[in-house]
Amino acid sequence: MRTVLRRPDFRLLFGGLLASMAAESILLLALAIWVKDLTGSDGLAGATIFAVIAPMTLAPLVGWLVDRYPRRPFFVTANLVTAALLTPLFAVRDRTDVWIIYAVAALYGLSYITLSAVLSGLIRQIVPLDLLAEANGVLQTVRQGLRLIGPLAGAGLYAAVGGWMLAAIGMVGFLSAAAVVGALRTTDARPPGPGLRWPAEVGAGLRHLAGEPALRRALLGYGLGSLAMGFTESLIFAYVDRGLGRDAAFVGVLVTVQGIGGLIGGLLSPAVVRRAGEVGTLAAGVAFFGPASLALAYPSLWLGFVAVLLAGVSLPLTMVGLHTLIQRRTPAGLLGRVAAASEAVVSGPQALSIGAGALLVGVLDYRVLFGLIGVATLLAGGYLWHGRALSRPPAGAAPARRIPATRPSAPAAPVPAPRRPADDGVVAATRRRHGR
Repeated sequence: MRTVLRRPDFRLLFGGLLASMAAESILLLALAIWVKDLTGSDGLAGATIFAVIAPMTLAPLVGWLVDRYPRRPFFVTANLVTAALLTPLFAVRDRTDVWIIYAVAALYGLSYITLSAVLSGLIRQIVPLDLLAEANGVLQTVRQGLRLIGPLAGAGLYAAVGGWMLAAIGMVGFLSAAAVVGALRTTDARPPGPGLRWPAEVGAGLRHLAGEPALRRALLGYGLGSLAMGFTESLIFAYVDRGLGRDAAFVGVLVTVQGIGGLIGGLLSPAVVRRAGEVGTLAAGVAFFGPASLALAYPSLWLGFVAVLLAGVSLPLTMVGLHTLIQRRTPAGLLGRVAAASEAVVSGPQALSIGAGALLVGVLDYRVLFGLIGVATLLAGGYLWHGRALSRPPAGAAPARRIPATRPSAPAAPVPAPRRPADDGVVAATRRRHGR
């Protein structure tokens, strides 16, 4: 990871993202705790996460918009807009204002998919192809590491001051990201000229995902895994409340422990990509969630810590494996649509499962649901592992090439992925996929 951090352009991007990721780590969980505190309902608290994910079904349209404009100025503008979206939170006073939190969460979800799509293209633009896994690993390490302090800080600030402070911190974070990335000097690619009619262009990302064998299997397997994982967003509140007998703010402690696992997973992810390939790394991440979920079926504090630690390790492995695969297997001019479409294919089923989990948690025993999630994610991980040869790691452990760090690099030219013998024999899958 040190190689990519020696690049001044990536360090500047990293600094801007650090500000927005810190704000995000404080804000998102605290919004759910805020709803829990106002309503007393586990289901309504989990529905806050559903409100964030549901708008991601618009991702293909968002990706088409992202691909029409240069990456850096679009990223800056999107951060400024996101900061403005948080201002209605200052009006929340009591239970009757919960709809404001849901509305802000939904708009933030739309902003999240926009920022993710443009960020994928921006990283591809300034980082050489052989350093993509390292770049994604650095970002995921920091993102997960922020879970060590962010959720506890958010819960503490909410308890001490109130939700308005969360909104203020979030705004500062996104404004800082806009200012720092605005200073980045890149050779922005010109947007594509007139081509296909816009409906065909909107669907180009989905067609690329369906036509590329490694991406098709990755998104199908991860989509099925995410469908199961989404139930945990509501179940974790029931686990803390009914299982451990603690108040909702204790979720922040568990998420902090999860951040320790995420830090470990983020540090390991580039090495796992080099040894197992992108699909193999994704398989490991999804499979690790299985025993974590099975452990949460038994309400024990020490076992719960082990479970969320393992779940934390799984998250950066899945993200680094998927994002690196997309960046390496997608032409630069199509990357926004493909990144956004991949979010939609995974987030759509996950949004449904979060909504269903918010309903089922009041009907079924949460322990039974955790057990079913564990089995489902183990099966999804096995399906992905069976297709790991579709993205074999490099033949030799060649060291990453050094790039002179005296001036910003030009955009990386799209390199078509070589076809492998395994690609020709893959049976087309019928469905697929899901991205603080």
